[in-house]
Amino acid sequence: MKRHFLLLQGVSSPFFKRLGEALLAQGHRVTKLSFNGGDVAYWAPHTSRWFRDDLNSLPDYLNQIYQRAGITDQVLFGDRRPVHQIAVQQARNAGIRNHVFEEGYFRPYWVTLEREGVNGRSLFPRDPEWIRAAAFRLAETNNANRSPERFQSPFWRRAAHDVAYHLASSLNPILFPQYKTHAPVLAPVEYAGFVSREFKNKRLAEQERSKLSAVLSQSPGFYFLPLQLNSDFQVLDQSVLNSMPILLEHVIASFAQYAPAATKLVIKNHPLDFGQIDYQVLSGNLAKQYGVSERIHYFETGDLNAMVGKALGTITLNSTVGSVALEFGCPTLCLAEAQYNFSGLTAQCGLDDFWTELPEPDSALFKQFKAVLMHTTQVNGGFYCPQGIALAVKASAQILTAEQSPLEFLMRQTSV
Repeated sequence: MKRHFLLLQGVSSPFFKRLGEALLAQGHRVTKLSFNGGDVAYWAPHTSRWFRDDLNSLPDYLNQIYQRAGITDQVLFGDRRPVHQIAVQQARNAGIRNHVFEEGYFRPYWVTLEREGVNGRSLFPRDPEWIRAAAFRLAETNNANRSPERFQSPFWRRAAHDVAYHLASSLNPILFPQYKTHAPVLAPVEYAGFVSREFKNKRLAEQERSKLSAVLSQSPGFYFLPLQLNSDFQVLDQSVLNSMPILLEHVIASFAQYAPAATKLVIKNHPLDFGQIDYQVLSGNLAKQYGVSERIHYFETGDLNAMVGKALGTITLNSTVGSVALEFGCPTLCLAEAQYNFSGLTAQCGLDDFWTELPEPDSALFKQFKAVLMHTTQVNGGFYCPQGIALAVKASAQILTAEQSPLEFLMRQTSV
């Protein structure tokens, strides 16, 4: 069956253009809907439709495209951008399949592709019994383990694409006067902050390596809190813990009251944070406020695996670091929705009890969970370098055009 794909906003790279060209080469139809100058630039030289009104008129606009063009599938990157929240629901109402891309749940050689939602909105079952049965079926068909094709994707490529995208979007006041970015901070501010932080981190690196070495060797041990990007929709979507400063105070307050005496709390900043919030000062002030200044250790840099591997327990909102901690066998508490947040893997108690309960994850269940999640949601490839894009496009085109997604197929084949 030949399909008609509507492509909405993609990642800041040529990935969506290459994907559209691959679908066209297979005989399918492709329509691109652009919302800003960056979308247009990264679709050139092909022609796209332009949405130039405010979001209130987007549902009717989409319905017209669906009906007139005979759209069968809708493709987007990130399901929580305001334009995509509207579009995903409109497509569902119209009986159109949604395909959602996201950064890989397991990195660096994978990207995520799921139908209808990702992260906390993923259709992936949080049922240990189903996961065990599905893993057994995959093992029977020799599909349980996948080795990725590796590639080099230097950070400068991602940065260059992001700059180019936002330079093209500087024409938005003329070309797309109603457009409002989903990003909470202007791109130039983010770039300046990131460059400044990089210089700062180079100065700090050796000092923090020595500090981390000392912390890793201390008894009775430490708990680990990895920070997420404050602008991440996985954070902004939360009803209560919807910012990293709020999360920091929540965790430090509980640590001060309920964690065993003399234990430490290690806090690590996200590697892509651009320094808008001085978390070192903030965590220091909170530690002083709650009387635990000598027990809080903050790091801008540092070996994530070393931290997770030695931690008594890891606390996260819903970061992918949670799955890293589980793979190390580290007791993990997830404070929001995530694919890995279910009984048998993460702690199901509250934060106040976690400091002393520290239930260990079922290592066999995690291996099964990872095998099934990799098979059903992860695509070998990347978004930013030519080799990674080529790999991701080839595999994604097969999944997009199939009648069933890998997860749908496995769910129909596996009963508990």
